[in-house]
Amino acid sequence: MSSAAQVFDTISDPGVARLLLDGSVGIIPTDTLYGLAARAADKKAVARLYEIKGREGKPGTIIAASIDQLIDLGLDAEDLRAAEHLWPNPVSVVVACDPAAQYLHQGLGTLPVRIPKDAQLIQLLTQTGPLQTTSANYPGLPSANTVAEAEAYFGNRIDFYVDGGDRSIHEPSTIARVSDGKLEVLRQGAFRA
Repeated sequence: MSSAAQVFDTISDPGVARLLLDGSVGIIPTDTLYGLAARAADKKAVARLYEIKGREGKPGTIIAASIDQLIDLGLDAEDLRAAEHLWPNPVSVVVACDPAAQYLHQGLGTLPVRIPKDAQLIQLLTQTGPLQTTSANYPGLPSANTVAEAEAYFGNRIDFYVDGGDRSIHEPSTIARVSDGKLEVLRQGAFRA
């Protein structure tokens, strides 16, 4: 735990990628809401993210710059190819995971994944690889719409914050799965199928 979390004005600041690559956990503006984020390939960082969030058995969403990044992480290529036409968009699709990725999916065998439609976020993901994300709040509480609200939740328990302004006009991502070639919406959000 850091003594004072750093604050950045933009997700494009090189310090953001550097901290994530070094195993830090922080708050970033995603293409939808603010998210608690850590590099998905870093088991210790992901474990810390889940510990900070205080949630078990309900994995967050992986965001990536490309399908290839997700395949390299151990997610099912067939499921990803079936969902490819939906991205980039604010729609998270539940896909099967390699059993070795249990630290990500928390024993469920599946994870929601998304390729965002945000150029700065894609640039960050190209540098860091996929990020494990979860909404910037504690279970049962409202999602943070501002960095100040996120700081009120997490304080110095995390390493950095990226101020992306007020996100209250943004909706969470739609969560869906592809079944027999058809999209089944599990939670309606920003993406309308």
